[in-house]
Amino acid sequence: MGDSVLFEQSGRVAILTINRPDKMNALSEGVRADVLAALDRIAEDDGIGVVVLTGAGEKAFIAGADIGEFAGRSPFDQRHAMRSPRIFDVMASYPKPVIAMINGYCLGGGCELAMSCDIRVASDKASFGQPEINLGLIPGGSGTQRMPRLVGSGQAMRLILSGDRIAAAEAAQIGLVDLVIPHEELRAKTLELAARIASKSPLTLKVAKEAVRAADRLPIEEGLLYERDLFCLCFSSADKEEGVRAFLDKRPAAWTGR
Repeated sequence: MGDSVLFEQSGRVAILTINRPDKMNALSEGVRADVLAALDRIAEDDGIGVVVLTGAGEKAFIAGADIGEFAGRSPFDQRHAMRSPRIFDVMASYPKPVIAMINGYCLGGGCELAMSCDIRVASDKASFGQPEINLGLIPGGSGTQRMPRLVGSGQAMRLILSGDRIAAAEAAQIGLVDLVIPHEELRAKTLELAARIASKSPLTLKVAKEAVRAADRLPIEEGLLYERDLFCLCFSSADKEEGVRAFLDKRPAAWTGR
């Protein structure tokens, strides 16, 4: 990890903080590389069950891409900059649950990265938007694809075509965020949620994530069959046996992740 991403751990929860407050935590190439490196490390750490992503300072979660990097780029340069693995795709397919803790401006690539996370928890002071249209561009980090799946095509069209910014309350109303928390309670409440999730079986969390993510790509009939198969697969795990036994014994489960 580089200096642009801070790492801390609270129990089984890892907190990644994008540390460019002077640039509103803009997603430069360096930031993207550092986040990917951090995620790669965390994926191999059995002591971490959940990742929380946030931005440094009081103003911004991530205010977008680093626009200074766009100046003078040719289409070929930009295509190279967008080569795989892309941070948005890695986040969306990450094996551990990821919570976006949105403490301020969540715009452009920042909004796209938040949409790639599993759960979005926002400060009541946060704001959201896809302002690329104001630069003669369109969202390029999954916004045209993930936003309609979250809020419907009409709301996505409104935000993407206008470049308008909306407050956290409206973002929650249309389904762009999942929880809105008073700003001063954001960290505590988000980490409480993350700790509750991290206390579950790591194996079952991974399977549950896969089942829910499949709903984005499968018709309902195929999705139901896939869910059934994954449910039955859980019966082969030691954690299923432990969970059932703990329930019957009226005690906390001791998960092994197997």
